[in-house]
Parts: sequence; structure tokens; C-alpha cells
Amino acid sequence: MLDRAIVRDLLAPFCVCLSAEAIDKLLVYLDLLLRWNQKINLTAIESAEECVTRHFGESFLLSKVIGLSGNLLDIGTGAGFPGLAIKLIAPDLDVILLEPVAKKRAFLKEVARACGMKRLEVVGSRLDEFASAEEPQHFNLITIRAVGGLELLIPKATRLLKPEGHFCLWLGRQQVGAIKGANPDVRWNDPLPIPLSQDRCILTGSIL
Repeated sequence: MLDRAIVRDLLAPFCVCLSAEAIDKLLVYLDLLLRWNQKINLTAIESAEECVTRHFGESFLLSKVIGLSGNLLDIGTGAGFPGLAIKLIAPDLDVILLEPVAKKRAFLKEVARACGMKRLEVVGSRLDEFASAEEPQHFNLITIRAVGGLELLIPKATRLLKPEGHFCLWLGRQQVGAIKGANPDVRWNDPLPIPLSQDRCILTGSIL
């Protein structure tokens, strides 16, 4: 089992310093992730160390380029990355996790309960249904990681972004050109390289 010191060392490349309380909650989350992953498909990564870097570290990296305040919608959250992980370092952030698979929603709720997370909602809707509500919510941050069809998802999510809000995408560098070309109404920032990776980055943008 990992301890606080090991977690700090693993997260060092991402330049994120967590409190002891946040690390303890990360370890609770990690333990649940590895145990539930034996029963349902949450992640292909089975190493605890790699889960810390690939899942938690890459999620926390967003704090280097975007202020984590207001509210956040995580589309297709899966095992909770990045949205649920970000809640560990931004506890005052209002978070909605959009996940259509019931077993994954049960996992997300168990992590939130075990970590004492408040101001967090797990919603079993797809984006089309969620965005078509009569009075849809609007968000400061919309995050998407490990979800296909980004070129189609982004225009649908546009109506949910506040004027000062940001899209935050985790993707391969080879996807950046296609994403920018398919969404010319978004002001895209330069991609942020992800540490320990040769080809992945975080791409952020806002509505023109």
C-alpha cells in the first residue's frame, strides 16, 4: 500500500502539493478504485503507482492553467477522472459527474461518501439528454477525458458553458488540430504537455 510520502513523490512531476488530508482521501479513493476494478471495468491500469500519476496527477494538472472555482461538469466521467479527482484539491468546487453506466455511478457515489465529499452530484444522463433540459445549468468548467467523438461533443456542450467558462480536454497531441478545426467558435489556448507522457496534453478553450 502506498503512503503519503510515496504519493507526494509520484505527484512531484505535476507540480501539485496536496495537504495530508487530501492525500489521505486520495488513498481511500485509490483503494476503492483498485478493489472495484476487480469486479467492474473502471480502468485498464492495475498498478497503484501508475494510477496516481496517470489518473490523479493528470487530473490535478489542470490547476496549473485554470482556476478551479465555480462549478464543473465532467462529461463521461467513468471512474471519476478528472472531475471527482479534482474535487480532492478543490473541495469548494460544485461538481456534476455525468456517467450513463449504473455500476460506475455506484462506484462514484461510494468514493464521494467514503471521502466525505459535498456539493457533488452523480447524474445518469448522456450529454444530449442533460443539455436538452428546459432550464439547463451552465458551468465555469467543462471537462472531458478519455471520451470519443470530441468533435461532436464540444458543439453540444457549448450551450452549457458560461461566457467566462472553459472547456478542458485531455487528449493526444495528434488530435489538437482536428479539434481546433472542427470548433472554430472556441478560442483555444496552447496545449499543456502532460508530464511523463510523450504525446498527451491538456487543451483548454473558451467561447469567442
